[in-house]
Amino acid sequence: MDTTALPVPVGVETHFAPPASMPSWPSSDGAFAKGAIDLGGLEVRQVSTFAKVWSTSRDGAGATFFRPSPIPAGFSALGHYAQRNDRPLFGHVLVARDTTSHDTAAPILAPPRDYTLVWSSPDGGGCFWLPTAPDGYRPIGVVATATPDKPPLDAVRCVRADFTDECEAEAPSVWSSGDRVGGGFSAATLRPTVRRVDARSVHAGTFLARSSATPVDASALACLKNNGASHTSAMPDLAQVNAVLAAYSPLVYLHPDEPYMPSSVAWFFENGALLHRRQQAPTPVVDAGGSNLPQGGDNDGSFWLDLPAGGEQRERVKKGDLAGARAYVQVKPMLGGTATDLTMWFFYPFNGPARARVAFATLPLGGIGSHVGDWEHLTLRVSNFSGELLRVYFSQHSAGVWVDAPRLEYVAGGGGRRPVAYASLHGHAFYPRAGLELQGSAVVGIRNDSAKGSMFDTGGPGRCEVVSAEYLGVAEPAWVGFMRPWGPTEVYAIGRVINGVARFLPRAMRDRLERLVRKVFVGDGATGPKKHGSWVNDERDPPTEG
Repeated sequence: MDTTALPVPVGVETHFAPPASMPSWPSSDGAFAKGAIDLGGLEVRQVSTFAKVWSTSRDGAGATFFRPSPIPAGFSALGHYAQRNDRPLFGHVLVARDTTSHDTAAPILAPPRDYTLVWSSPDGGGCFWLPTAPDGYRPIGVVATATPDKPPLDAVRCVRADFTDECEAEAPSVWSSGDRVGGGFSAATLRPTVRRVDARSVHAGTFLARSSATPVDASALACLKNNGASHTSAMPDLAQVNAVLAAYSPLVYLHPDEPYMPSSVAWFFENGALLHRRQQAPTPVVDAGGSNLPQGGDNDGSFWLDLPAGGEQRERVKKGDLAGARAYVQVKPMLGGTATDLTMWFFYPFNGPARARVAFATLPLGGIGSHVGDWEHLTLRVSNFSGELLRVYFSQHSAGVWVDAPRLEYVAGGGGRRPVAYASLHGHAFYPRAGLELQGSAVVGIRNDSAKGSMFDTGGPGRCEVVSAEYLGVAEPAWVGFMRPWGPTEVYAIGRVINGVARFLPRAMRDRLERLVRKVFVGDGATGPKKHGSWVNDERDPPTEG
């Protein structure tokens, strides 16, 4: 197998080319991958070709601003597109047309009444304009021009308020000039404020421009809203879901020194896993589907799972069963049904102990970080307009990171080139590149080491199983409804361990390490996929502190 990563173009001048040709999706009566989605009388299309308006390289990488071009006949732009310069051009904006009767006094689309200048570059070569919407309408995006002249009123359309929803600026910003250039300016991609499986808010791909002189807030703009009878009409059917998984399922690399491998849930149950009930003797869980597990309820300490009691069997189950491991897939609508998220859940019978790095020294932390029952996940976000892979989310302990398709690593496999994920040593957090990542800081941090060792091909035969797709009526296995911990609560002697392994450090450094360890390792037993917030919400943003 060829494991050479695709060369990644370094600049926005190069349009990202997918690593493999777009698959031919199975035919369906639905709207998946057919180019257009009806939002209930407002038809939208995804435009990913652009004409450059203005570019800057000031303050680091800089950014380039584009208008969609060409726009399909009969459609109107809603706003322009912004992107950093240090990555290949990859993005889209939505264009729209009103498919209702145009005799109405309030069509869904209307031109702006005017524009307000938000900011202009010192040389006047880049100007950014906020549309002034007619009463009852809202602007969806900013317009960029290469001259100080106002854009024409037909450059974009505003959208009737009942077809809009609230939006927010995505962090980090696309570009910020700081206060040194022209009074300060920043541009940030807009996204829906509410991002849930049942939310109707639609991501339009536009951006927010603001300056210290004209401090525009995200509330001045809006995202679109899907007013269709169902927001799942453009979702893939089961055959198309399986085709998407065949095209994009990642190859997961475990660390060469990893002793604790993933397994299937059935293997864990069939090899002596125990169900504990408070103040009662544990019960062997023998049903592969978990039908004798308690369903629903809350994490109140009444039930939990554990490894087999016997020493030899317990150690064997700890090490997992890579050969039979599965990726369990939840399929869910996102962004008002214009995107499909395929969340791939991985189960490990055991999570190994952590290590810290203080300055240049690596410190084992005894048993801190060890626990039974570790659930980790990756999420593939696919466009329902085209079936294109947009980005992948890498879960990393309590948070994670989205990585756009051009920034992923790809390898040959399954007749194409598929994305790669690296699982960290012992902790199994996912990263898009091999190497060392630290929770905390470069001075005091918890190590997350990843490298190419054993490989889990999630696209291999029988390695991927769809366990939840509510809109398709997929019956969830009983274990999905087990809402209690998949392992007992661990109590770590953090102060004693730190004083032992780090006794050579200055007191202030030991205290700093202890605070970090207490923050990261809370000791609660790991809960199953359905207890994670991302089961119904969008993925969590990375933490804001280092």
